[in-house]
Amino acid sequence: MKAMLLKRICSLEENDTPLSLESVDEPVPGRGEILVQVTVCGVCRTELDEIEGRTPPPRLPVIPGHQVIGIVAQAGEGVARFATGDRVGIAWIYSSCGRCSFCAGGKENLCAEFRATGRDADGGYAEYVTVGEGYAFAIPPILSDAEAAPLLCAGAVGYRALRLAQLEDGHILGLTGFGASGHLVLKMAQACYPRSPVFVFARSEGERSHARDLGAAWTGSTEESPPEKLHSIIDTTPAWKPVVKALRNLRPGGRLVINGIRKEDKDKNVLLSLDYTEDLWMEKEIKSVANVERRDVMEFLELAARIPIKPDVREYSLDRANTALMELKRRAIRGAKVLRIA
Repeated sequence: MKAMLLKRICSLEENDTPLSLESVDEPVPGRGEILVQVTVCGVCRTELDEIEGRTPPPRLPVIPGHQVIGIVAQAGEGVARFATGDRVGIAWIYSSCGRCSFCAGGKENLCAEFRATGRDADGGYAEYVTVGEGYAFAIPPILSDAEAAPLLCAGAVGYRALRLAQLEDGHILGLTGFGASGHLVLKMAQACYPRSPVFVFARSEGERSHARDLGAAWTGSTEESPPEKLHSIIDTTPAWKPVVKALRNLRPGGRLVINGIRKEDKDKNVLLSLDYTEDLWMEKEIKSVANVERRDVMEFLELAARIPIKPDVREYSLDRANTALMELKRRAIRGAKVLRIA
């Protein structure tokens, strides 16, 4: 089968073709696993973190991709949930141990043996992928393949971030950064909290214009001060500077949710400028988002189908995965990017 392989960690500033298109053996499903013929796979900023070593794969080469939509091509021994021909999705959560206190307590995202699709196991930048049937998700018919793919990560992790923000209807929500996850959070916030205005902080005018088109009540750059302080802010940027700015824009008792696996190191010295009285005092809170649970994916897919939430999508062929990644690196973002595999 054809697949895009990551063979070595590298800087995208120095290498704009980090993945290579190659022919590899088609995977074989084991007991309890399904073989999925991939139709589309979303492109995520986390792939940049893998390639540049901020969250490196434990082995190389590896096939990236964790927003996978496809058709069950073969069911392994003992599979009961899915049959050949079913449409399924595969998200960031590839597996967890199922035995530890976190798994038993419904917090499998914190499991020490958490394995991520496209990092700890081969992912969806390929024609076929295998996964345990318990970690695959039925896709609502109302969503096309390309619309569904970004919901599995950008949507699901955005849903988790919105839950952690503890917003009440009528409270002001802030979004720092406005890419694939940010624009989906705006859509779900509008549906779940219709009286809550959403303020969007984004670096580029293109992103701010997109936010206004989708109904943001106010937009500005990260450096700008909003017309009033916010109750909750969700940060989806790869940088540290917006975190400091967001803390200063919170009301007393406000909560900042950092929605990202890693932050780039280039501006981490900005944290030294944190002022306790101005930035953290008055019981402001910071909450990080760690991975996703299967519950997040299932609940968000149901919500997305009911509202419905359909992301803005731009498609690329599999052999143009490097182009999509470099555009993401250079912040050429409007909605979500999806690879068309089959």
